[in-house]
Amino acid sequence: MQIEIISGSPRNNSITFRLALHLKNYLHQTTNHTVGIIDVREWNLPLLQNVFSSVEKTPDEFKPLTQRIFAADAFMFVTPEYNGSYSPALQNLMDHFPKQARKAFGVVTASTGALGGIRSSQQLLLLIPGLFGIASPHMLITPFVDKKFDAEGNLLDDGFKKSVDNFLSEFLWLANSLKPQLAK
Repeated sequence: MQIEIISGSPRNNSITFRLALHLKNYLHQTTNHTVGIIDVREWNLPLLQNVFSSVEKTPDEFKPLTQRIFAADAFMFVTPEYNGSYSPALQNLMDHFPKQARKAFGVVTASTGALGGIRSSQQLLLLIPGLFGIASPHMLITPFVDKKFDAEGNLLDDGFKKSVDNFLSEFLWLANSLKPQLAK
């Protein structure tokens, strides 16, 4: 299965990216799935002008991104909280693509504060059905993310491992359950 983790923080020194990197590394070590990170910082997407409805109809500079989005069987949104919602850069990226019907979406939020981006998780639960995706009900809310992961994505807080394990277990169950539906 092809899983794309979309790291939604546009900040140069994103602390949220540490969490995306941890999830990618963890899945590489514990599963046979193909896992990539689509980092919004790597794509200079303009504000929406046209939806990239196919690879052929995509501007050349964005064709590699389009290929990855269309090939993905499941997605994880990893975002900080911006004014009670998810990252506008994540929204802009997803707006460039058609609906992602019957694909699993994992919701992962992060904050250096005590609430861990809980408000952004609720907003993502509104976005995902708008994409025709199916959200995993088990989310990964990450308070004090700067104290849980180092710059290389290594887990610093062993007490948080169970939360990561539970999230990934539920997300993978949903994604594997939906995969046969994608062929229809």
